[in-house]
Amino acid sequence: MEAFVTNSTTVLATAVDIFTGIIIGIAVLEATVKILVFFFCRRKKLNEAKEEIRLTLGMWLVLALEFALAADILRSTIAPTWDEIGKLAAIIALRTILNFFLAKEIEQAKNKKNHVKDESF
Repeated sequence: MEAFVTNSTTVLATAVDIFTGIIIGIAVLEATVKILVFFFCRRKKLNEAKEEIRLTLGMWLVLALEFALAADILRSTIAPTWDEIGKLAAIIALRTILNFFLAKEIEQAKNKKNHVKDESF
């Protein structure tokens, strides 16, 4: 039974890692399409378009970071050693800090965008 749980958890963690890669791939594809549309249509100002693309990509990457963290947590549940727990703690700390600042930057950019829209009326 223990081997089944270990194997199942390993497969699940790998599946979550694959899904993380898919999320990042979708994010890059969407950003690339938006960039190409911008260069060929140029309907928006350059700064607005770049900011919108960057924010969208940032939101996708925040989501991918959450999935990557989930995969790491799943892997750490399989007979962890103190060394693995320490590495997981460092990974969690770094990803949490990165996620926090990325989310904060996204929120500030959204607030700035909404503030500019309110002033234009």
